[in-house]
Amino acid sequence: MTSSFVLTLSCPDRPGLVFAVTRWVAESGGNILDSQQFTDATDAEFFLRVHFDLAETLDLATLDAAFAPLALEHAMTYRLVVAEQPLRALVMVSKEGHCLNDLLYRQSAGALNIQIPAIVSNHRDLERLATSYDVPFHHVPATDKAAAERRLLELVDELAVDLVVLARYMQILSDDLCRSLDGRAINIHHSFLPSFKGARPYQQAHDRGVKLIGATAHYVTADLDEGPIIEQGVLRVDHRRTPADLARAGRDVEAQTLSRAVQLHAEARVLRNGPRTVVFD
Repeated sequence: MTSSFVLTLSCPDRPGLVFAVTRWVAESGGNILDSQQFTDATDAEFFLRVHFDLAETLDLATLDAAFAPLALEHAMTYRLVVAEQPLRALVMVSKEGHCLNDLLYRQSAGALNIQIPAIVSNHRDLERLATSYDVPFHHVPATDKAAAERRLLELVDELAVDLVVLARYMQILSDDLCRSLDGRAINIHHSFLPSFKGARPYQQAHDRGVKLIGATAHYVTADLDEGPIIEQGVLRVDHRRTPADLARAGRDVEAQTLSRAVQLHAEARVLRNGPRTVVFD
């Protein structure tokens, strides 16, 4: 068992919160390795991320139970995770493989603290790529969306999946599925939201003569492309770029932005703040 943990929490702001948490860590025999905090003055909400290790080895359940009374006292919404434990991330794709390839490579190189137990796709185009990384590939056609979503949830349960990553999965998820995966699903949108939503964003960008293109990684919600934003990436372009040029350049931005968002989530650096996020970098 490891002895390094990350505690994240949010609660109504009040004096003494940092002291209360750091005292608990010290009394538990812990040593703080990193700590970041933020107070949203608009809503008077406090956010904290603490990475600490312990002199004695304790399991996660024991430590969680020990923190629960303090959380209850201060009305904290909290999450406690083992820092070194890779996040189990199921990846969903359609036909474009640039985001999937980036995630697979970074995982294999140890650059992402995730484990990909399966890839789900409504097409077979990327099956060979999955096989090359020895990752099980599940072809789940979207012709019957209800059945496809039931199969997805079965895999999430069977494989003990922590996070679902939509790496250019070109299907709209039902409201029920979005609610089931609330806070556990990340999508990459091929534009710099909130501009140029929907289909053919690079054509829209070209038509408007943009000087920046980008990508947005956000949590999946029932409101299409309106979920809390985790990470965004941009690239400067000029009038010489055709729509095809923009699409090619945009694929690199999409892959990097999605991988960055997945890593932030995997390291418990993202806290929900209503329709927004607090990201401790």
